[in-house]
Amino acid sequence: MQRRDLMRSGAALGLGLGGWYPAAMAHHGWSSFDQTRPLYLEGRAVAVRWRNPHAEVTLELAQPLRLPADLAQRPVPAQMAPVDGPALLARAVLPTRRDAHWQIELAPLGRMALWQVPQIQPGTALAVVGFTFSEEKGDALLRAEYLFLGDKTYGLRSSPA
Repeated sequence: MQRRDLMRSGAALGLGLGGWYPAAMAHHGWSSFDQTRPLYLEGRAVAVRWRNPHAEVTLELAQPLRLPADLAQRPVPAQMAPVDGPALLARAVLPTRRDAHWQIELAPLGRMALWQVPQIQPGTALAVVGFTFSEEKGDALLRAEYLFLGDKTYGLRSSPA
């Protein structure tokens, strides 16, 4: 069962548990995502929710979507979590599904502030490398590992090192 299905099925249960269940389900770790297959997405933000438990962007994909030739060579910032950024970028692929819009989960606002990520506005061009569900099943949802805004790269797994 995917995360959003769990939230729907648990809503009634959450009401009986003091309402904490949906909030707990909304904030989840990385284990829900297939971290063996990083995806690259690029496009424009069409909707932005700058809030906790994490910022979210609805991304309208560029058409045609292409993997940048220099992606594996892009510098990545050091962060506190042990992430092999160059290897991750070298393994990134395009999604096989053809959704025009993807939900992008960014980091919590406190971490976004530590990285000094400017608040994204609708219309902003951006790219991300991150993870979706196994075999790309379920919602078109990507948990961002790296965010590319203009000429800057932000690591979102943890705080800057």
